[in-house]
Amino acid sequence: MKTSTFIGVTTGDPAGIGPEITLNSFKKMLVSDHPVPALVVGDMSVLRAAKERMNIAISLQPVTGVEEASSALKTGSIPVFDCAVIDDAGVFTPGRVSSICGKAAVRYVEKAVQLANDGSIHGLVTGPINKVAVKAAGYMYKGHTEMLKELTGSGKSITMFAVDGMKIIFHSRHISLRQALETLSTEEVTETIRTAERCLRSMGLNKPNIALAALNPHASDGGMFGTEEIGILEPAVKKTREEGIDVWGPAPADSVFHRCLQGDCDAVISLYHDQGHIAAKTYDFHRTVSITLGLPFIRTSVDHGTAFGIAWQGKALSTSMEESMRMCESLSEVYHPEAIYI
Repeated sequence: MKTSTFIGVTTGDPAGIGPEITLNSFKKMLVSDHPVPALVVGDMSVLRAAKERMNIAISLQPVTGVEEASSALKTGSIPVFDCAVIDDAGVFTPGRVSSICGKAAVRYVEKAVQLANDGSIHGLVTGPINKVAVKAAGYMYKGHTEMLKELTGSGKSITMFAVDGMKIIFHSRHISLRQALETLSTEEVTETIRTAERCLRSMGLNKPNIALAALNPHASDGGMFGTEEIGILEPAVKKTREEGIDVWGPAPADSVFHRCLQGDCDAVISLYHDQGHIAAKTYDFHRTVSITLGLPFIRTSVDHGTAFGIAWQGKALSTSMEESMRMCESLSEVYHPEAIYI
């Protein structure tokens, strides 16, 4: 590990499970053989309240920078960069949508981006936010990815899922299934294949092998179950292969993700949101990590929501947050965002 590597962890919506999974992740990390060098970006008042409510035995230490954070970790304390958005956790109710919580969740990310911009942190792990709460606070972000793209002024923000040997890159995500199908085109899929190849290169894979998932059952069986494979997807694969990209497909979606896990490719391009989400979350819901590429720094995230139904009850598993922290640290060592813009 480079001595300069340090990551930030935002706690997400205070009314959700973000505060407790953050506390429990750090608690486990601090006693592990390889603690992740990280600081929390959130509200000290919220973390203290969550700690007391769920009786989590860990100490919290306010910090203003990485040097203080490093010292805190060495003494077994969680370093917290206090954003001071919420002075009293009593202003919101756990498990309920609140505009103040939406405001806080966005402020945490804004502060983390500032820390990344000044070189204090080199990667970012984000806790889950609630889109309704964010909208109630006056923000129109569809999610973290769009938020981070705007805050960093990045030309691209590409979402990838990773779990074990499977990586999934999405052609489209937060649009309706009807819109995803209506806007599917050879030109757009061609560009997604190019982007996927550059993203994998940015992660240190020099000659990535990429599979394109089909849209229709059995990849349409030569046109028997639709024309999208022959008319849209196959031409995109042909064009990008001619450009030197190692891509194949379209491959039946009911088997291509399994094939990726078996080592047949480095990544699969999912044509729409649920196609890839279902594959990853069914395989291992708790260890799937969401990765955002195209930003000046690597960003990873838990692959679940705020889970309001169990928030602040001590029931939430911190596994996804722990995996996100480990992956953020390792990827920040090899990530070269400039490769995406070549």
